[in-house]
Amino acid sequence: MLLDGKVALVTGASRGIGAATARLLARHGAAVAINFHQSADAAAALASEIEAAGGRALAVGADVRERPQVDAMVARVVSTLAPVDILVLNAAMQFPMAPFVDYPWEAFEAKLTGELKAAFFCSRAVVPSMIERGRGCIIAVSSGLSRRPGFGFCAHSTAKSALDAFARALAFELGPRGIRVNVVAPGLTLTDATAGLPQQVKDASARQTPLGRNATAEDVAGAVLALACDEAGFVSGAYVPVSGGSQMM
Repeated sequence: MLLDGKVALVTGASRGIGAATARLLARHGAAVAINFHQSADAAAALASEIEAAGGRALAVGADVRERPQVDAMVARVVSTLAPVDILVLNAAMQFPMAPFVDYPWEAFEAKLTGELKAAFFCSRAVVPSMIERGRGCIIAVSSGLSRRPGFGFCAHSTAKSALDAFARALAFELGPRGIRVNVVAPGLTLTDATAGLPQQVKDASARQTPLGRNATAEDVAGAVLALACDEAGFVSGAYVPVSGGSQMM
């Protein structure tokens, strides 16, 4: 029970990496707040699943790009569970895949600002309490594409690179207050978000990966758990690829 007594807030947790992370943190003793935007039924089902297994969970809706909704979400988490010890910035902003020469500025701007609003507003909402208690952990879910771009991913690569920089800045500023901030960067991960990719793309990615397969949501959740627990208490400002060795630092 690596996280016994802790409260974790996972954004975008109704499915995929977020849901796997919520399950794993709950299995290790954390009370988990499951943020969702539109998938209320999926979030409620996940909360029920965690509680049926003996854990504590709360499904809480909010568009994390909207500060009033974020503040209301965090207030509900605090009143129902307790102040947040672990914040997992996982909410993903949808974006079109297109070459740069065809990319509309409006879509590029929406991805970039949406990603950063979500990280900024959620962090601002939980950090004051972390400072008061002298401890806290923030983990941002980035992407290997933040450092190694792919064709058609200019908006995604830029937004995730900005998220990486944001996390480093927080690690530098908040470290003296006892707050650790780290990044996990998945490679191609088999979730419903990547279900539309052609199988040949997934197979090619697996062949180029030293471990010989694509990531699962549970692989990424395991990296989040490793960074969230007190045993990693001297790890901050790290960028951790979850890529089976295809990205080595």
